[in-house]
Amino acid sequence: MREYLLSLIGLLLICGCGDKEQQLLKKADRIHSSVLTVDTHCDTPMRIGRGTFDIGKKNEDGSVDFPRMIEGGLNAEFFAVYLGQGPRTDEGNERAYRRALEIFNLVHTDFARYPEMAEIALSPDDAYRLRKEGKIAAFIGLENGYPIGNDISRVEEFYNLGMRYITLCHSSNNDICDSSTDRNGPEHGGVSEFGEKVISEMNRLGIMVDVSHISDESFYDVIRLSKAPVIASHSSCRALCESPRNLSDEMLLELRDNGGVIQICILSSYLIPTAPNPELDARVAEIRSRYAAMGELNDEQRRAMSGEVSAARRQLQKIATVKDAVDHIDHVVQVIGIDHVGIGTDFDGGGGIDGCRTVAEVKNITIELVRRGYTRTEIEKIWGGNFMRVFREVERLAQPGV
Repeated sequence: MREYLLSLIGLLLICGCGDKEQQLLKKADRIHSSVLTVDTHCDTPMRIGRGTFDIGKKNEDGSVDFPRMIEGGLNAEFFAVYLGQGPRTDEGNERAYRRALEIFNLVHTDFARYPEMAEIALSPDDAYRLRKEGKIAAFIGLENGYPIGNDISRVEEFYNLGMRYITLCHSSNNDICDSSTDRNGPEHGGVSEFGEKVISEMNRLGIMVDVSHISDESFYDVIRLSKAPVIASHSSCRALCESPRNLSDEMLLELRDNGGVIQICILSSYLIPTAPNPELDARVAEIRSRYAAMGELNDEQRRAMSGEVSAARRQLQKIATVKDAVDHIDHVVQVIGIDHVGIGTDFDGGGGIDGCRTVAEVKNITIELVRRGYTRTEIEKIWGGNFMRVFREVERLAQPGV
């Protein structure tokens, strides 16, 4: 009799736990489907025009396409016009400029093939309108100010092509500012004189200044120089994962005082510390050495090298989880509050973690937020409300006629 009662109690507990989990999943589903969900950075444009990739169809490769956005319940995406840093000569700058124009054209042309699914968006109002219409809001950002060269007029030219933020630099220094990861160290000691003009022009036009990838000195210069709140479109917390690409708590406090927002990047090496991994180090060194032997790399070769490095890391490196990503959200909330954090996946640029490897799985982040007790209002802020607040303020402070 006693064994029977114990078995019955155990069964009831199991059923109760199952019911509780189902209720949690239903709650997460309701919240996820009722709020504007925004991812502020993906590198999917690098795939457009390559192989069999089709943004309007569900692809086997890559992490983002329109059908999987619909499947995952993601309403808005910032697609990056990305240029790797090349020679900062007149010829190099011109080549980068022309390539940027090609990518802008590819994005506009390719996305226009699926007007029933998506539309190029230019403002927060567009995002909310398109969500009501059942369409994806496709925003454009410029990752690396390199294509601007030394021609300030190109900032407005790119704005007129739909660009709404500029990640000032990438993995190397450029003519705008120092990078957090340049192998030769700082060059300008932060933002250059030309970079100051670029930031002023961005403020004038209503373009968000993106501090992801820039050095600490550049970050503090941007905070001092920008008259509008700034964004970190895809960065995480240095307190949890020591990386120059992440923001320290001191930087988070400055970001809060600026009114800005950090969009947590779900690239594994920015979420969890990486233990010594000689096998991976050797593989990556071999890949880079092989490409270095080719001389100066073109964009296609850089992408191929990046793809090989990412594949090696996926195979040989411990991968972070959705819980690790939400740990970073928790940390931001604890340090500077709920109003200054969001999500920027870096999908198709290295982003993707266990439980959220493609855009079809982004609801798993909402599930974890619900599991940790975040309310609908708080989740709405994290998934897009905070970012859109900054976007609106940048627009409000703009003076395009001046």
